[in-house]
Amino acid sequence: MHLPSRPAAKAYLSLAVLLLSTTALPACSVNKSSDGESDKVDIKTPVGSVHVSKDAAQKEIGLSVYPGAHPKEKEEKGEQSNANLSIATGAFGLKVVAIEYESDDPPQKILSYYSDELKKFGKVIECQSSGVSASLNSDSNDDGLTCEDSKGSGTELKVGNKANQHLVSVKPRGSGSDFALVYIRTRGKDTI
Repeated sequence: MHLPSRPAAKAYLSLAVLLLSTTALPACSVNKSSDGESDKVDIKTPVGSVHVSKDAAQKEIGLSVYPGAHPKEKEEKGEQSNANLSIATGAFGLKVVAIEYESDDPPQKILSYYSDELKKFGKVIECQSSGVSASLNSDSNDDGLTCEDSKGSGTELKVGNKANQHLVSVKPRGSGSDFALVYIRTRGKDTI
């Protein structure tokens, strides 16, 4: 799954905040906190809630960390790439938890490790940045995941279904690799 760019993600969040807050403004609760490392925003209304933070817990993703890997350093602008986003209403819901890591090992070793680990969730598909299936004989799994929406660079491993999936995205970095572990859960009509 291709995650939205930061500007697109901010636009989606702004739209969700606007919709939730305008529908129940008198009963709206907004809580913003910062511990110096991470900002958190929680918005609650009678029709739904939004939670956004950079505190992504490994246990929420359900995958182990590749041996020897370490969390990716903050980007040049000081931005972290970790994310924990939840939107819940009576009509739909979305939860995305993502953490980025770095390793000195090449992409193929990381892909092999996670290909084995992801099997506990079902049939794994491997997608190249071109949006086609790589080493597997199928471009989809039994639950309807495909490589069609894989638009990033590098290789993605996917397992699950459109409403509940695990994703590992790996790309080369010099002689090592950058990789992201992502958990995505949706609910609602057509699972957004």
